Amino acid sequence: MADEAPILVTGAAGRVGSIGRMVVERLRERGLAVRALVHREDARAEALRAMGAEVVIGDLTRTEDVARALAGCRRVYFGMSVSEQYLEATTAVAAAARAQGDLEVLVNISQMTVSQMSLTDQTDSPQQRQHWLAERVLEWSGLPVVEVRPTVLFENPFFLAWAAESIRRDGTIRLPFGAGRTSPVAARDVVDAVTVILTDPAPHIGRIYELTGPRSQDMRAIAAQYAAALHRPVTYVDVPFEQWRDQELRPRNLPEHLRHHIEVMASLHAANRYDRSTCDVESITGHPAADIVQDVARHVAEFGP
Repeated sequence: MADEAPILVTGAAGRVGSIGRMVVERLRERGLAVRALVHREDARAEALRAMGAEVVIGDLTRTEDVARALAGCRRVYFGMSVSEQYLEATTAVAAAARAQGDLEVLVNISQMTVSQMSLTDQTDSPQQRQHWLAERVLEWSGLPVVEVRPTVLFENPFFLAWAAESIRRDGTIRLPFGAGRTSPVAARDVVDAVTVILTDPAPHIGRIYELTGPRSQDMRAIAAQYAAALHRPVTYVDVPFEQWRDQELRPRNLPEHLRHHIEVMASLHAANRYDRSTCDVESITGHPAADIVQDVARHVAEFGP
């Protein structure tokens, strides 16, 4: 790649996990030129400029905005927050990249749930269905794509914001996961993998990577890891799904699309659909995935004294 060609990073102002923002930061640490596409001008855009990134304001569902942002870029990280327009945005990016015709790699952040889906076996989450369709669009596009499918992020509210609330309150993690096992992956491990791929894409073209934490375990074992990191008792309370949905999720007044997606994620956890563990983080980055103790320790202030 020519030194002057910037790497396009979309979703660079996203919140949960902040993967796009951290990808910009890691690429800039390596001295690489970065163009960050964000939806609006705000403090997050200014923070990206402070990192040395070129910031472009645009809408991922508008092909003219995407084409403008992509112009001169040969490598792309495509990510977007949970949205009813996810498939539309993916298609716009694929169309613009095909029209430009000189892409070296498009790294698509997907979801590991897609690996368990097919034409006749889909989940009830409209977001996960869009991810499955988005992968089909990119497959048909003929572009040099790398699919990165993380499992649930540790930074998901299940494990960070909402867990911190209940741990501060009464030393519990309250979720409707039953005996389901899961292996949350740290956003920083996903970012490390994406950064390696964007820096040297050739060995990864056409690959699908499934990123997880180092082991799959039930919530009681996970609660014990929180306790070890926080040096105080933490217990898992298995809340009936309907009670959790009505008393703990719905009062948060989340947008309907996001709320439905989170409900399905909770149900799939209880059905043991997140019982997955791979070594893909280590195979790409050269370091093992962080465990829950390390994840919690990095956010210890959020869990209170």
